[in-house]
Amino acid sequence: MKTVAVRKIIIGEGKPKICIPIVGTTRKGILEEARELKRLPADMAEWRADWYEDVFEPGQVLETAGCLREVLGELPLLFTFRTKKEGGEKEISVRDYTDLNKSAARSGFIDLTDVELFTYSSEDRGSSLSINGGTLGEAGGFAGENALSRLIEDLHQERVKVIVSSHDFSRTPPQKELFARLAAMEQAGADILKIAVMPRSRRDVLDLLAVTLEMGESCQCPLITMSMSSAGMVSRLTGEIFGSAVTFGAAGKASAPGQIGAVELAGILDIIHHYGV
Repeated sequence: MKTVAVRKIIIGEGKPKICIPIVGTTRKGILEEARELKRLPADMAEWRADWYEDVFEPGQVLETAGCLREVLGELPLLFTFRTKKEGGEKEISVRDYTDLNKSAARSGFIDLTDVELFTYSSEDRGSSLSINGGTLGEAGGFAGENALSRLIEDLHQERVKVIVSSHDFSRTPPQKELFARLAAMEQAGADILKIAVMPRSRRDVLDLLAVTLEMGESCQCPLITMSMSSAGMVSRLTGEIFGSAVTFGAAGKASAPGQIGAVELAGILDIIHHYGV
């Protein structure tokens, strides 16, 4: 598996990196969270821009990103607008979503951005994944130029690493579909592949871990996978064993079901690293 270097960290090497989301709704709240985050065992920060009340004001977004960079120093910053359909706070058009990510990348203040796989899909989630005219089926790839790949190329030109993600808050798809989503992300040119799903049973958690292990042994990109809610918490803790390179910990308000506090998370990761790997 390739690793991804971002400032002073290497994603895909050693313990899973701890990413703490920033979910403030105002600039003041965002910067307060960032200052608190600096006192926690964080390897990187995620700015969940969909929580920001001025996210549709480009000038405000760039000013806030600059302030965040000043507070965070050399801590890597992941820029994320999580869409409503994938568990985020706001609706956004595809054009505005694309422009927002490009603008954030051009600012020079962010290091990574999260781009949703299904924002650029012509179909809803399903066993056959169609992306802007190309179809991912049993063959394991999709053909043709597509908006997702073009956006990734544009972001790479700004020297920003790209996480391509998929979130399902209602279920855990079958293993075949999880493999298909991850393969589509890799083929589109992602630097890091991310899947978060909701378990309906303990077996769902095992399915996600099995896919993580197998995909991690074959793909060329670091993976981020998680099974949400308390039932899936084990997936947030055992990344070093199964192959998930980043885990998300909360500084205060959790941004997804099943997140635990960053301090407790760091302690558990240390134990697993020392005794379990």
